[in-house]
Amino acid sequence: MIFLNGKFMPIEEARVPVLDRGFIFGDGVYELVPVYSRVPFRIDEHLARLERSLAAVRIRNPYSRAEWCDIILQLVAKQPFEDQGVYFQVTRGVARRDHAFPKDVAPTVFLMSNPLTSPPRALVESGATAVTAVDDRWHHCDIKSISLIGNCLLRQVSADAGAVETILFRDGKLTEASASNVFVVRRGVILSPPKSNLILPGITYDVVVELAQGASLPFEFRDVSEAEVRGADEIWVTSSSKEVLAIVKLDGKPVGDGKPGPVFHKMYGLYQEFKRKVMRAGKERQAA
Repeated sequence: MIFLNGKFMPIEEARVPVLDRGFIFGDGVYELVPVYSRVPFRIDEHLARLERSLAAVRIRNPYSRAEWCDIILQLVAKQPFEDQGVYFQVTRGVARRDHAFPKDVAPTVFLMSNPLTSPPRALVESGATAVTAVDDRWHHCDIKSISLIGNCLLRQVSADAGAVETILFRDGKLTEASASNVFVVRRGVILSPPKSNLILPGITYDVVVELAQGASLPFEFRDVSEAEVRGADEIWVTSSSKEVLAIVKLDGKPVGDGKPGPVFHKMYGLYQEFKRKVMRAGKERQAA
């Protein structure tokens, strides 16, 4: 069951006109909200990011925040699985093909929900591999745009290499990965590039930062050079689906001793505890 332009329907019945600007130009934005025990996680933060993206590309927000919440909760209730990833996108709508923005066009709104699965335990314990590439995307990576061909091309670099991610550098500095944020550990200090127009601000990224600071783990927001990444003791990637995942091999060379490191194990434990106590406690709080 999906939601399209005001109606819930089976996905097989969903139709979008070929002149939709999302199809013609990739002219739209998207969000993905993780759902634990049928309760959306940090829905206000996700909707705030959606609002920022819509404003940045000058697409009218078709719903109030309360209306978005109601649609999402209805969609979640219609699915058979407890943990979900609710994907939704808003395009500028249907109009004749012209690069200039059309006037008085209704945005197209689409939502669907799929099972949300965490990385398998074996991968968490062994760690994952990654490769690197030059970050040649546009300069507004902070907008969660559906125009993801740059990210797709970069993710395919790692897919072709049998790796889970492509870690990106721009002008010799770390930005993010093709579909994740990146953290680096050097001499016990967690490093991360500060948020900017070159990085998509991740909600999981924020959780990891909060957990690190709450546990008094040494942490620095600053530019991280490519040399520092390649010489790191630990590298992690984070996202809603990856949670916190250690990278143990980069471009075929071991990261640190080639195993998930002690700071990762600490952070992974903190994240799982947070997931159990906070993310999965949402259902109880909602009932109360």
